[in-house]
Amino acid sequence: MSETTVTYWAQAPSIKTTLFNHTLFPIMLNPIVKKRKYLIIYLGAFVVIALLQMAIINYFQDINLPAAAADAAIFNALLALIGFNIWYVLRFNLREQQSFFDLAVNHVLSAVITVALWLTAGFFILQSVESNNELYLQFLQQSLPWRAIIGLFFYLVFVLVYYMFMYYEDLQQKMLVESELNNLVREAELNVLKSQINPHFLFNSLNSISSLTMTDPEKAQEMVIKLSDFLRYSLSHDRKETTTLRRELENTERYLDIEKVRFGHRLKYQLNINEDCLNASIPNMILQPLFENAIKHGVHNSTEEVLIELRCEPDENFYILRLINDFDPEAIRPKGEGIGLRNIRERMQLLYKRDDLLKINMGKIEFEAVLKIPKRAHNE
Repeated sequence: MSETTVTYWAQAPSIKTTLFNHTLFPIMLNPIVKKRKYLIIYLGAFVVIALLQMAIINYFQDINLPAAAADAAIFNALLALIGFNIWYVLRFNLREQQSFFDLAVNHVLSAVITVALWLTAGFFILQSVESNNELYLQFLQQSLPWRAIIGLFFYLVFVLVYYMFMYYEDLQQKMLVESELNNLVREAELNVLKSQINPHFLFNSLNSISSLTMTDPEKAQEMVIKLSDFLRYSLSHDRKETTTLRRELENTERYLDIEKVRFGHRLKYQLNINEDCLNASIPNMILQPLFENAIKHGVHNSTEEVLIELRCEPDENFYILRLINDFDPEAIRPKGEGIGLRNIRERMQLLYKRDDLLKINMGKIEFEAVLKIPKRAHNE
């Protein structure tokens, strides 16, 4: 396991709790009592069955109503109790992987024992309750074979229902763990993408400061201060995904001020931002790579003044940011996208699940990057 994986695993208590609780120690609570409606349906079903059984015994077997009621009540109460506890037998048997043969043998033995206990308990209780009712006692003895068949049928029904519950429970647990893992991977990917910004920018800035310490110490000192403010902002937002456009612009201006120290009069920037955009929620550190790309391909290779302009206008669904910069048409145009643009595209894909939020337009003398920020937050 890599150091990065260990770090993120340590920062994910929720997933560790999920794996500990659900994978190592399966939930033993009977699903019937997890929700009140399940318990009501379970008890209601046995009440209906008991009433039907009482009516059948009373009408077709000529058993008096009190005896028929006692028979239905006792046998169905015992069956409901045994059926409830079959869940725990299944969970105990499934703690370890078993072959199909072993599982079948266990179920057959369990079914025989369960039905035998049910019939024995019901027989002796009713024999005691109806000890003076010869007609009913004769019926009770004669009914044991078909009661055994009914008991096996109900055992099969209980097992099938509980297997459905267990399958659904396991599926939900796997989906929960998978969701936690996906969130963990997504967080790791976002942090890796964001971490690419500072070293790349810092490398260029430190080279410039190194040169300025010899030629212009005062500018070097100014650049160090601005660089410190920029990095402080970056670190303070390291654990957050979004910030407001207003705050992002403040930090972007620090970055541009640093770059103006490097490029002097060659760099000119202009911000035309609609007031409605200033409080928009945007991914933090998303503008700096755009400006860095504009400076790299517009200002860096030019000896003339280059204007970089940022515009923002809202529409019904998006805040639309347009970064436009001049560039020399005779300069060699870079092929494909740079690290910064790929970084932005990947971050937008991870945050908003869309791959159409960054568009690049290359004109004859202008380069335009269009970034669309959905008005709905990415975590909604």
